[in-house]
Amino acid sequence: MRLYALLDEESLQRYGWSLERFVERVERLGADVLQYRNKTGDKSFISGRLEELTALFHGRVIVNDYPELAYLCGGVHVGQEDLLRFAKSAEESVAILRNMLPEGGWIGLSTHNEEEILRANGLDLDYIGLGACRATGTKRDAEVLGMERVSRLAALSTHPVAAIGGLRLDDEIENALYRVVGSAIYED
Repeated sequence: MRLYALLDEESLQRYGWSLERFVERVERLGADVLQYRNKTGDKSFISGRLEELTALFHGRVIVNDYPELAYLCGGVHVGQEDLLRFAKSAEESVAILRNMLPEGGWIGLSTHNEEEILRANGLDLDYIGLGACRATGTKRDAEVLGMERVSRLAALSTHPVAAIGGLRLDDEIENALYRVVGSAIYED
């Protein structure tokens, strides 16, 4: 499995790490993708962070929930609830998102069950996020699916799968291309 690093701004502050330290750590661990998530910052702050991250990180930087800022990086990740804020259908929303991205930019979509995965199979996505594998401190309301169920559900996807939710650096999940690791990055 490949490493997809999740940089949550709140966690970064809580652990007292700099962006440089985080990026250095995930690059040493071999991360291909880094998603930046900030649920409380304003767009100006988030824009600045994305510019810093794209200068520091040698892989693909993805922004969470801010497609209007995706031109600064390599893609956007949205949740199910965010998808229909752009258009009346998921297909139209994805087309709008695709037009907001730089050439070659990725669109990722969170999924949590078979119905959402099957619906995502018909969309022009680059990957799906699937979980939660375990309980996590940053997404307290997420339903925990467990590792085996995530593996079974991942097999249904026609898109590459990024397994998420409480994953550790050494976790392996069959049928998933990426392991999304957040808090475990800070553990030495």
